Amino acid sequence: MNVHAPNTSPQASATAARPVQTRASVCPHDCPSTCSLEVDVMPDGRIGRVRGAKAQSYTAGVICAKVARYAERANHPERLTHPLMRTGPKGSGQFTRISWDEALDRIAERLLEAERAHGAQSVWPYYYAGTMGLVMRDGINRLTHAKGYSRFFATICVNPAWSGYMAGAGRISGADPREMAASDLITLWSTNAVATQVNVMTHAMRARKERGAKLAVVDVYRTPTMEQADIPLLIRPGTDGALACAVMHVLFRDGHADRAYLERYARDSEALEAHLKTRTPDWAAAICGLATEEIEAYARLVGTTPRAFFRIGYGFSRSRNGALNMHAVASIPVVAGSWQHEGGGALHSLSGTYGWRKKMIEGLDKLDPRTRQLDQSRIGPILMGEEDALAGGPPVKALFIQNTNPVAIAPDQEKVRAGFLREDLFVAVHEQFMTDTAQMADIVLPATMFTEHDDLYQAGGHPHIQLGPKLVEPPGECRSNHEVIAALARRLEAEHPGFAMSPRELIDWTLRESGRAPIDELEKARFIEVAQSFEDAHFLNGFGHRDKRFHFAVDWASLGFPAPAKFGPVADMPSLPDHWAVIEEATAEHPFRLVTAPARNFLNSSFTETPTSVAREGEPSLLIHPEDAAALGVATGDLVAVENPRGRVALKARLFDGVLRGVVVSEQIQPARAHREGRGINTLTGADPVAPVGGAAFHDNRVRVEKI
Repeated sequence: MNVHAPNTSPQASATAARPVQTRASVCPHDCPSTCSLEVDVMPDGRIGRVRGAKAQSYTAGVICAKVARYAERANHPERLTHPLMRTGPKGSGQFTRISWDEALDRIAERLLEAERAHGAQSVWPYYYAGTMGLVMRDGINRLTHAKGYSRFFATICVNPAWSGYMAGAGRISGADPREMAASDLITLWSTNAVATQVNVMTHAMRARKERGAKLAVVDVYRTPTMEQADIPLLIRPGTDGALACAVMHVLFRDGHADRAYLERYARDSEALEAHLKTRTPDWAAAICGLATEEIEAYARLVGTTPRAFFRIGYGFSRSRNGALNMHAVASIPVVAGSWQHEGGGALHSLSGTYGWRKKMIEGLDKLDPRTRQLDQSRIGPILMGEEDALAGGPPVKALFIQNTNPVAIAPDQEKVRAGFLREDLFVAVHEQFMTDTAQMADIVLPATMFTEHDDLYQAGGHPHIQLGPKLVEPPGECRSNHEVIAALARRLEAEHPGFAMSPRELIDWTLRESGRAPIDELEKARFIEVAQSFEDAHFLNGFGHRDKRFHFAVDWASLGFPAPAKFGPVADMPSLPDHWAVIEEATAEHPFRLVTAPARNFLNSSFTETPTSVAREGEPSLLIHPEDAAALGVATGDLVAVENPRGRVALKARLFDGVLRGVVVSEQIQPARAHREGRGINTLTGADPVAPVGGAAFHDNRVRVEKI
């Protein structure tokens, strides 16, 4: 037997003598909660336990399980720690280690080569929300603008939702989410808060415990959040507008509409009331799948509960009628007059309230508005050279990618994969793990995680700005997004003062220019509350339109949402709230509606590498109603093919009576290697842009299901 003596070296003794330090941080992931964290820094310089900060009144000491075990991700043995160069065929995953200088030189050489041959707009820096930190997420735009590369039009997440909300309210703003604790009726509309916004449940449950508040949940399947509801409202995908119209019909019909409030704060309320006379609960029930009695009961509760709070999510907006649905739902608290009361009104996002001046971070002083914008969601058609997707410019010959994994998350995956396999396309990916996208790259660069660099955060779901300071050194040769962008800028001779600044200097400049406290004060405070006054948050000083009124009637073609173009059948969009029948309805050939919902233990394609998350989610599966399964001869555990004209995905069937018949759900996003046939769930989703200003209809797909 070999017996090893304990390590008694001076270095080991010094490490053992260092205590565990608890440091303040911020969750960087694409979740409205942007939780305030306390992170243990271990004696060996790695992070340990992660907890929610009790001192921050929204986080209130509660975080999701996947972030609580972040050390499992940060200290993962398969993290990328060195630059790599492809040595095998594209997509083979065959790489060899190279130095940082060689990697950066090669990237710069290929970007310059594309620029010389095809113009600067043949280069497309591509990014998204793998981190929500303003410096590390958005700094890539500084390089884009300084070089005149094709600009990035972000569409995957917010466009249908924000355009619909803005159409009515005129500003992306709303009530303080902590007011839910003062509410008597909380409606969580299309948000599985238990999985994606756990802090919402903290404040909602407080209202239930202290006030006897009722919790209503509207969704397309029985989520863990709906399981906690007093009023579960299970509807068909894409029919939220019908339900919203029927609720408002009852409010007007039964005298619960606040006419004095409408006269002061709304426009076109008489036209809305006349329009809704035919949008009865019976009409809506036939569309959305609820019983008429369920709609009547919920509408009466909204109408008789002044403190009614609507927490409106994103899921239902990811449909071809998503913008119209959002506008319809946002109209309910206006008709009811709920905005006048503490614990009433609505919140979709507070993102429009911060007023950041990001010239130095993004290089906005170098922006040329004549440079084309390419649609993030249409990366497949763009890489395949489809003329309309290229917006009149040259083919894309080079991609530089940070903070996102389009080969897993972008719609129309067959086109995405084919585009990435082009031999004439150069791809550099800056990543933390060997994702599906990194496997397609020519050069892969190792990236830091949030505790390994400094960054500044805002929240969509609560009114705080927060500093996430560097706590530990990164493993191996990992470098931050800012370091990489600045190093490339030097090689590309891109000029902007932001390239020479440190992340802390960029944060401090942005804070001061935006009228906020400087970085030293923010660091000392950990977070600073920037909540609006009650009157502003509840639009009692007027909504965001010039006339300061909520708009029930919308000219969608002239909607002032920043976008390079109007998309989809804008001219056909109903002016008033309605059910707009442009969704991919089931057909005889494709009899099921597929929703690609978020998984509880993943966040988009993050956490799909951590063993605990993978074990808890298991093999990619399809939730299917038992009666539908029986008709197909399918049992739990059977492998099924889910197909439509875009492609085919193999999934394991799970019988589940929490969906309506004809609806199937796959909670994902898992990498291609996790699927039996090597194709991920977004093979089945379309890249056609949602009206009026783009976005992907991830939850709006018709499919057929067959046992394999």
